[in-house]
Amino acid sequence: MKPPSLRKGKTPRRPAPKKPYNNQKDPVGVYCRVRPLSCDDEECCIEVIHNTTIQLHAPDGLKANRNGEYKETQYSFKKVFGIKTTQMELFEDVSKPLVDDVIHGKNGLLFTYGVTGSGKTYTMTGSAGQGGLLPRSLDMIFNSIGPYQAKRFVFKPDDKNGMEIQNQVDALLERQKRDSQQNVPKTPSSRQRLDPEFADMIRPEEACKADGVDEDSSYSVFVSYIEIYNNYIYDLLEETPVDPLKAKWNSGGTPLRSNTEFIPPQSKILREDQNHNMYVAGCTEVEVKSTDEAFDVFWKGQKKRRIANTQLNRESSRSHSVFIIKLAQAPLDADGDNVLQDKNQVTVSQLCLVDLAGSERTSRTRAEGSRLREAGNINQSLMTLRTCMEVLRENQMCGTNKMVPYRDSKVTHFFKNYFDGEGKVRMIVCVNPKADDYEETLLVMRFAEMTQEVEVARPVDRPICGFAPGRRQRNLAFKDELSRRLEERGGPVDTEIPAALNQLLQSFPPLPPCEISDPSDDQTLPRLIEALERRHRMRQSMIDEYNRTANMLKSMLQEMDGSLMNKENYIHQQQGQLGEKDKCIQDQKSEIDRLEKKAKMLEYKIDILQKTTNIYEEDKRTLQHELESREHRLAREQSEKKRMEARMQGMVYDTKLQWEKECERRVNAKQLEMQNKLWVKDEKLKQLKAIVTESRPENPPARPEKPQRPSREKDRLPAKRSASPSPVPTGAPVRPHHRRSHSAGNERWVDHKPVTNVELDTVMQPNLPNSIKVSTPSEKALSKADKYVLTHQEVASDGEIQTKLIKGEVFKTRSGGQAVQFTDIETLKQENPTASSRKRRSSENQPPQGDGNMQGGWTDVENRCSVAVEMRAGSNLGPGYQHHGYQKRRKP
Repeated sequence: MKPPSLRKGKTPRRPAPKKPYNNQKDPVGVYCRVRPLSCDDEECCIEVIHNTTIQLHAPDGLKANRNGEYKETQYSFKKVFGIKTTQMELFEDVSKPLVDDVIHGKNGLLFTYGVTGSGKTYTMTGSAGQGGLLPRSLDMIFNSIGPYQAKRFVFKPDDKNGMEIQNQVDALLERQKRDSQQNVPKTPSSRQRLDPEFADMIRPEEACKADGVDEDSSYSVFVSYIEIYNNYIYDLLEETPVDPLKAKWNSGGTPLRSNTEFIPPQSKILREDQNHNMYVAGCTEVEVKSTDEAFDVFWKGQKKRRIANTQLNRESSRSHSVFIIKLAQAPLDADGDNVLQDKNQVTVSQLCLVDLAGSERTSRTRAEGSRLREAGNINQSLMTLRTCMEVLRENQMCGTNKMVPYRDSKVTHFFKNYFDGEGKVRMIVCVNPKADDYEETLLVMRFAEMTQEVEVARPVDRPICGFAPGRRQRNLAFKDELSRRLEERGGPVDTEIPAALNQLLQSFPPLPPCEISDPSDDQTLPRLIEALERRHRMRQSMIDEYNRTANMLKSMLQEMDGSLMNKENYIHQQQGQLGEKDKCIQDQKSEIDRLEKKAKMLEYKIDILQKTTNIYEEDKRTLQHELESREHRLAREQSEKKRMEARMQGMVYDTKLQWEKECERRVNAKQLEMQNKLWVKDEKLKQLKAIVTESRPENPPARPEKPQRPSREKDRLPAKRSASPSPVPTGAPVRPHHRRSHSAGNERWVDHKPVTNVELDTVMQPNLPNSIKVSTPSEKALSKADKYVLTHQEVASDGEIQTKLIKGEVFKTRSGGQAVQFTDIETLKQENPTASSRKRRSSENQPPQGDGNMQGGWTDVENRCSVAVEMRAGSNLGPGYQHHGYQKRRKP
């Protein structure tokens, strides 16, 4: 590893020359041009209401807001050009100031923007008799610099976005080489004279020229033409190369005369020069000397541009085209004859005329394949342009420093220097007023409105050369006088003398004849010597006079220099003070600009708040009106409700009185009926008792014992419910019978208690340990249990609640389910011993006898009837009913 002292450092980048800073900014000039409708019966959605304002209204059938009404929007521009605007009027207002700046050394950018089929290409190029902005710009440039153009090849591009100045010899060699190439006979080309000529574009009376052109400079014009297709840059002026290795065959299978094959064009790349300006590397730059020649070069590249037929435009541009007019100018030398051989004195200005491809929706163009990919790239590049404008506007209005995404597209990357302050920027928004383009036109208008708020730094003036002005005119005057004198004398061009020298020679005395014919002539030479001596004395006196005048002039110049120095010092002081005042003025202007921006922002916010307030007030009024109507309706409903309540209360009160009277009447009737029935029943019982008493003998004879009928379980009498057990008759065998409740055991029970059951406060409560309690039967619960019990409640005849426990066994069915077979019923009944009983027993006046079972079973009719109903024939309630049922007494 090398020590730090021996390491080779990275070559630093050459710092760019500092550009003069100008804090004065101008907004992007946005103009609008409305093309006429194709048919008179088409629906129009754009109306020009002022020379700076247009209005958009939604077409029929399109509802633009939530209320379903047409929403009309207005957009303002620097100037609006209607359908009757001519190309010359458009050029005078938009392109002419840019051309004037180019002639004076400043850059300019002009591009057309709009929907496909809105007239962008027509605006830029034009047609026969209606030349567009491009041919008119060329015409103005050559009309202005025509007399001051340099000879061909004096200026030469250096392939690094700069210009070199060649001497007269190299330029002459280049011209001879070009002439020799043009004199070579060429094969007849298929190109016929069908291309439009410049003479057909602009009428002579429409020609114009710039004012204030520097006559002491020499000019030369270079043009280049490129297109940006699918985000790739192609040179439209590049000569199509051929491949000599590939043979070209015709349809008959024989090689053609030219054994060459065309090579497809190669894309170019963008580079940055030493001044950080973007340029296309390897782009062809053609030097042109007239408008016709420049327009021929343009049309040569125009034929290579990619266009296609779509549903919306018969000749739709599928790429962005950029025509660059580059003007090189350099000052003349001190003699005013030749261009100054100093590259640093060369000023290069350029005008970019951009025809952007139109934005389009694939749903309308029905593009497929390559056309769909072209439309996607076009829309993407236009979207990047819109994003860059939004970021620039945000940075300028909000004071942020966000990075502008110039590199996302070749279009924005190529023109980023213009938005950074390298020249003026103008945009022409072309719109088609037909209703089908309403939605796309609305987006274009929003973009144009936003672009007007972007400000670009104003370009600075180029430095003035230090030579004295008027050099070209003096040189021309000298040449004209010299030519006149030579014509008078018939001498060669190289021996002519200045007019001042000729006047000086004429002031000398004439020379005598100098011919000596005789050797003894002694008068000719003395006369000649005398004449020469006189001339010498005159010359000496003139030299003395000249020296004296020169010294006087020198002293005068010195005095003037002194006074000039004093004046310069004074001017310098004044300039310093003026600079301070300018700085103060600039600070005040910047403060004013900041305050104006702030005022605009506040006005914008106030406008938004005002609109929002209006909306809220309108909503408030609507809601208040609705609230008042609802309050009125509610008041009416409440009054109606009160009347209805009063009416219903009266009806309820009347109905209640009627039903109370009716219930009292029915209760009295029922009580009377029951008393009558009870009286009848008591009378019958008395009669029956009397009959029984009378028919029973004192000592009845013993009857032979009949075989007793085996008692059924359901006919067994239950144990008498009393405090002490019933006495067992003597002589009968005691067979104690005890039955264990089926509730005991370790089986798993499902305890089914409906939610309608009433909780009783009895001491004895049914308790099933290890049970699953449910309120509705569940197959899942049955699958986990062996027994099932249902708790049922009903009202007994005496008015008390009677609880029944209906039990059963759970078994599985063949289909995999569960079934319950009821096997037992347990009844839990509660009695009140203090209640009066209407029972009449037959043994009230008889002593107790041995037939206790008969006497215990001989009760009132109600019990016997209830037992008979419960133990009806065919009952299958099972043996569990025997411990609570009452045996039905047979008739004697």
